[in-house]
Amino acid sequence: MLEEIGSYDAKTKLPEILRRVEAGQAFTITNRGKPVADLVPSRSSDRLKTQAAIQNILKAKKCKVSDDTFNELLKSGRK
Repeated sequence: MLEEIGSYDAKTKLPEILRRVEAGQAFTITNRGKPVADLVPSRSSDRLKTQAAIQNILKAKKCKVSDDTFNELLKSGRK
């Protein structure tokens, strides 16, 4: 269940609430005890993290290793 927070508290503590939402928490904002909105983490941040990971993988694939370095890595690998 989402943590409930009154609209006045949501207004006065917005920066703190946004930090908590960014960390993964979710809230239901109420007005006079009635739920009016759910505040949940954005899915776009997950997509940005995924895109950054893909870019890092592609960048790593472009890295060239010399034959000497490759042979040294082979020799020092698992035995």
